[in-house]
Amino acid sequence: MSLWSRKFEMPSAESALPGRDAAMPVPPLHEVLGQPLTSPFPSDSENIVVGMGCFWGAERVFWETAGVLTTAVGYAGGFTRNPTYEEVCSGLTGHNEVVLVVYDPKIVSYVEILQLFWENHDPTQGMRQGNDLGTQYRSGIYVSSEQQRMLAELSRQEFQSALADAGFSAITTEILHTGEFYYAEHYHQQYLHKVPNGYCGLGGTGVACPTGIAAVE
Repeated sequence: MSLWSRKFEMPSAESALPGRDAAMPVPPLHEVLGQPLTSPFPSDSENIVVGMGCFWGAERVFWETAGVLTTAVGYAGGFTRNPTYEEVCSGLTGHNEVVLVVYDPKIVSYVEILQLFWENHDPTQGMRQGNDLGTQYRSGIYVSSEQQRMLAELSRQEFQSALADAGFSAITTEILHTGEFYYAEHYHQQYLHKVPNGYCGLGGTGVACPTGIAAVE
């Protein structure tokens, strides 16, 4: 398989890089919010992991949201244990670039988090977001409960209708159980706070996400 084709095809568990046992060291506190990047998180908080393309811009969307306690970027959805950024970019881990969002549900709801997810990227592009190409840029929601899964699937159905009305194609977003979240390297955490003029490839469709599922949350 060529390097180019590898960027668009998910590896199998057998063909993926093995990785390592040692976890990636990360800073103790969020650069913007001043809260811990790693668990334990407050007992009354909830969390979700999402993939929206390059994780630099995606993380900023959530740390700027009232009610979000902390965020971190990392890798999920693949096979390689504790991967490096270079390994993820190789296409041989199966992992996606993702954002862990820990939030206070009394201030911001799960449905509102889903709205931010849908409206801030284009979920119809498959293994890419704009000029960012590869399996690590796919759209994904990685849930921690059946309730989260149900609401995510309902929101996908509602947003698909809105997108179709606007002339967009089918949503390619995967909705899976979170599995293992692996933290990315320290220099990726809150990158656009450290480098305000740094690259951000995030871009939505301009279509508003319906809010009908709020009634069943």
